[in-house]
Amino acid sequence: MTGVARRDLTLAGIATGWPVAGPETVHVDLVNACNAACITCWDHSPLLDAPRLPEWKRRRASAAGVARLLDDLEALGGLTSVIFSGMGEPFVHPEIDAVLADAKGRGLHVTVITNLLLADPARVVALGVDQLLIGIHGASRASYEAFHPGWTNGEWDRLLGALRLFRDAGRRFKHVHVICETNAHELAGMVELASEMRAGGVTFKRASLSGGTERCGLSGESRARLLAEGVPRARETAERLGVTTNLDVLARQLAVPGDETAPIAEIGCFMGYAYARVTVDGEVLFCCDPAIRVGRLEEGRGFAALWRGDAWQALRDRLRGGAYLPGCARCGKLNQNVALGSAFERVYGREALLSATGRG
Repeated sequence: MTGVARRDLTLAGIATGWPVAGPETVHVDLVNACNAACITCWDHSPLLDAPRLPEWKRRRASAAGVARLLDDLEALGGLTSVIFSGMGEPFVHPEIDAVLADAKGRGLHVTVITNLLLADPARVVALGVDQLLIGIHGASRASYEAFHPGWTNGEWDRLLGALRLFRDAGRRFKHVHVICETNAHELAGMVELASEMRAGGVTFKRASLSGGTERCGLSGESRARLLAEGVPRARETAERLGVTTNLDVLARQLAVPGDETAPIAEIGCFMGYAYARVTVDGEVLFCCDPAIRVGRLEEGRGFAALWRGDAWQALRDRLRGGAYLPGCARCGKLNQNVALGSAFERVYGREALLSATGRG
């Protein structure tokens, strides 16, 4: 099944309100532990009012459990790609190589979300990993270390070394930057870094903050300055250097007032036809928001039963009617929803899009 043909099935599901195949993409959490303490992180930030307990941080998925999940998804039909991450750093997992090799052996497109410091670049290349989403969050040592408290022992230099290895191997992986007060002044520099390392593009995200991390959020003055100066300068730099970015999406996030980061009512949610996330504990999430749970994988009741079940469909119907959940105002799948909405409108038209997002 080609990517275009598979996307047509997703769009058909959006049109009817019922998925005609399983998800295109499943996002599998491998670990809760992390080697970093990013200041914006809901799970590991030193700014958290209520830090995660050590027992929670020790939990991880097993390679055998991930294989069973992929078996179930393949039987359901429609799966083309898998994203491996965690509430922490996936390369912490002791069986990461076996998990990646199994997914590649199934012919799936494999993406890993990582800060890169624990990865073996040569091994990543040898395994044929298709995409890395490399969380950098700075264009200089100063902003990188400010975003990662405690990383002052050569981590910036090790990161740059790994990026150069991928560049020299011809692997054009993507850079990711979560934007907050520590790094908001470096948008253009982030684009320049991507150009230097021949990255496959740059994804910018306005930081979605809670639980104490709000203290590093962008002020209203900072957002206004980014919209007036930072984003245009970064866009000009990207055009000049030929770097692909999502600066238009970032601009939409910055224009949303208060602590919200996503104008979801203007875009719509299509994740119920294309995507799912599974935590280390077997909790199945509707999207990347850990608060929006569909159910749990259990003996004799796998993923397919949940995907076709009443709870999942009730969420699809609710969001289709425009009745969004509190976490939707900080949508972590904004780029994907924008892309799916645009594709759906091209095929089915504006009126159908409005109807499928509660605006008809």
